[in-house]
Amino acid sequence: MNFPDRTPILLADDVSVFYGAVTNSSLPAIASVSLEIQSNQIVAFIGGSGCGKSTLLRCFNRLNDLIPKASVRGKIIFDHQNIYDPEVDPVLVRRQIGMVFQRPNPFPKSIYENIAFGLRVNGFKGNKQALDELVERSLQAAALWDEVKDRLKDSGLSLSGGQQQRLCIARAIAIEPAIILMDEPCSALDPIATFRIEALIKELKANFTIVIVTHNMQQASRISDMTAFFAMDAQGVGRLVEFDRTGLIFNQPQHLSTQAYIGGQY
Repeated sequence: MNFPDRTPILLADDVSVFYGAVTNSSLPAIASVSLEIQSNQIVAFIGGSGCGKSTLLRCFNRLNDLIPKASVRGKIIFDHQNIYDPEVDPVLVRRQIGMVFQRPNPFPKSIYENIAFGLRVNGFKGNKQALDELVERSLQAAALWDEVKDRLKDSGLSLSGGQQQRLCIARAIAIEPAIILMDEPCSALDPIATFRIEALIKELKANFTIVIVTHNMQQASRISDMTAFFAMDAQGVGRLVEFDRTGLIFNQPQHLSTQAYIGGQY
């Protein structure tokens, strides 16, 4: 879906991803995906298992580079540049496009150091007071400060699952990326923790663009502005079927396969 009066913050142009050696008979994991993501939107990727949602998500900050023999065709434009151009440093891409994973993965360090270590690794040169302020600000932004302000020296692993995930979100936003990618961030959490993460995501939209992969259609309908539906074709290749405003995807889908998936008949 095009918005001619706005420049997208992230654009996928005819993106295909292959795993393994590419031959004339090779089939991609996802094929010919094109979409535009606008600033300060929450975009949800929905669809069945194996249809390419996480594969595309990982293209956006070049995490597929870490998979042997994975290759990406097409363009992904961020900040007016194709992030797959040879001269682009993937480390710099990941500073601007952060990732929160399916299962919370705090460092085996204190709550404080989970944030401070990430800042130092990404070039923070300020003094202790400035670092303290950034740690506090990040934890506040992740709606975690009031719960941990008196236990910053405790291990991040001592927190509950939901708190650990918010700690990982705080760590991601501390370096002030433009975009946050979330790969099923609530799938390992209970309903109360899920509610808190969803509320946090909606608050973060004011300052970040968020792309979330979710199997939970209710979650996508509750929190996202735009929704992309993916499905596998007859050859098992993941394809983008439909991308539109969330209300239209859930109430007036244009494709029969989208209607079937939304209606639980897929």
